[in-house]
Amino acid sequence: MFPTRLDSTVAYEIAKAMMDGFNRHYRLFRTESARAKHRFETADWAGQQRAQRERIEFYDLRVRECSNRLEREFKAGEQPMNIWHQVKLHYIGLLVDHHQPELAETFFNSVTTKILHRSYFQNDFIFIRPAVSTEYIENSENETRPTYRAYYPKANNMQAVLLQMVRDFDLHCEFQDLERDVALVLKAIMPLLGQAKLHANFQIQVLSSLFYRNKGAYIVGKMINGFVDVPFALPILYAKGGNQLVIDALLHGEDDLHVLFSFARAYFMVDMEIPSAYVQFLRSMMPRKPRNEIYNALGLAKQGKTLFYRDFLYHLRHSTDQFRIAPGIKGMVMLVFDLPSFPYVFKVIKDFYPPPKDTSREQIQSKYLLVKQHDRVGRMADTLEYSEVAFPRQRFTDELIAEIEKFAPSQLEISDRDGDGQTEVILKHVYIERRMIPLNIYLQDAFDAGGADPGNTSPAALRAREQLERGVIEYGNALKDLIAANIFPGDMLWKNFGITRHGKVVFYDYDEIEYITDCHFRKVPAPRCEEDELSGEVWYTVGPRDVFPETFGPFLLGNTAVREVFMKHHANLLDPAFWQKNKDRILAGHMFDVFPYEQSKRFHPDPVNSELPDSI
Repeated sequence: MFPTRLDSTVAYEIAKAMMDGFNRHYRLFRTESARAKHRFETADWAGQQRAQRERIEFYDLRVRECSNRLEREFKAGEQPMNIWHQVKLHYIGLLVDHHQPELAETFFNSVTTKILHRSYFQNDFIFIRPAVSTEYIENSENETRPTYRAYYPKANNMQAVLLQMVRDFDLHCEFQDLERDVALVLKAIMPLLGQAKLHANFQIQVLSSLFYRNKGAYIVGKMINGFVDVPFALPILYAKGGNQLVIDALLHGEDDLHVLFSFARAYFMVDMEIPSAYVQFLRSMMPRKPRNEIYNALGLAKQGKTLFYRDFLYHLRHSTDQFRIAPGIKGMVMLVFDLPSFPYVFKVIKDFYPPPKDTSREQIQSKYLLVKQHDRVGRMADTLEYSEVAFPRQRFTDELIAEIEKFAPSQLEISDRDGDGQTEVILKHVYIERRMIPLNIYLQDAFDAGGADPGNTSPAALRAREQLERGVIEYGNALKDLIAANIFPGDMLWKNFGITRHGKVVFYDYDEIEYITDCHFRKVPAPRCEEDELSGEVWYTVGPRDVFPETFGPFLLGNTAVREVFMKHHANLLDPAFWQKNKDRILAGHMFDVFPYEQSKRFHPDPVNSELPDSI
């Protein structure tokens, strides 16, 4: 049956309404991101955090608004499939010359699957692959800023050009001493260039919008000299105790940028007309970082999910290994599995939880949502959340299927729902996180290599001892950074933390987290009598959010070598007064500084803070 002119008109109107819905979404998203500049200039840190949380919800709100409009005006869910084929074709036509086509395609997918009630990997009417290229999209005529600006300094005017580069961002607040800071930047840059002369193509390219997060603003760019590119970022902060700005450090090289754009950090606020151009620029600085993680870092999490899933399907087609139960100690709440060749883990909430766990599926999901919306300060892994995910059955080990059938049967369906003879494993709800080395395994490897034996002085043992010390110190730093973010992890066992490729300890088990400000930090009461002291049971009352830091030691510090390192660097974590003091500061409105770089990189380091670390 051929479509009629009336059908075509309806299809076009639906496509136009969907595009209007996306344009409204991105206009609001961009406006909120642009307001980060004013919040930074006025040091409105509470407002910045609130905007971060609220912006995450924008996408789902706009999808719901658009879906409701289509149902109300066009009864979209009742339209025949030939109409929906035309809707997609009209929508593609509307993407010509659009500045966010990839985001608009994802928005189309979200609205369509919501209306047609189909999982997107089954739907014939969505964008499985991009229909419009994002290459070489130009800014609109009324856009005053290009995606990036290029500067061409010479050896004799480098400082003047760097000064102009910073001033071009037009921050409406005063620097403490910009000339001094630029001189420090230049001093740090020169060793990066080494003895190499400045080639004819020497230039500095910087993205034309500042990147805002927490209490900082970042200039992000790269130096090009001959065939060498050096990525860099300049953090701009407020001077300690003042209302003037300083350039705090020069971050350079791919590793520094990977930490800055880590999957364990809150999303940046960036004003972008052409987000794909920003992603392309950042990818040139961090070629090993997946595009989905860059979109996530820019606050475009739905696009990150879309790209992740496309990458995942591509990987499945080009690999043959099987999903398996993830190595390590099994959790009581989450069933975790992985694909050895793929650097992520898949987590499914179990149907039941043995004592002493007292929780529910809804509570666990609320904890993961809390983390998604919170400032993660580099210590909590971001998660991708999916529903109705299909996997090829032949890629699952029988042991893994048995594990899911035993612990999460409500989340499992095995069927040939497409009718093509291919059996699928369908999981109703799953979280996906970057794979890390569990901290308990990392420390056990150090023990096995002799790291806990002070009498072993072999090179392997000495390296293992360094590994042990690094892991324990980083664990304590992670806990202190979580305190700074107003997060108490709940279950503090080593197995709930992981080591990233850059040696950072990150927390990833969220079912027991609480806000520090909701916890009651108590000292263990003195025993009333000798029987109390000898008893294996507690002799004092314990409320649901009572925390006794003195009791952490027996669970965490059974190994002598571990205890020695921990007590040297983090003994205050066993003191309830330490926790209470920082809780009181948070309640009083204090926001801690937690930097995505080491104290040693700072041009203006503060006096060493013995209460909380100044850097990660």
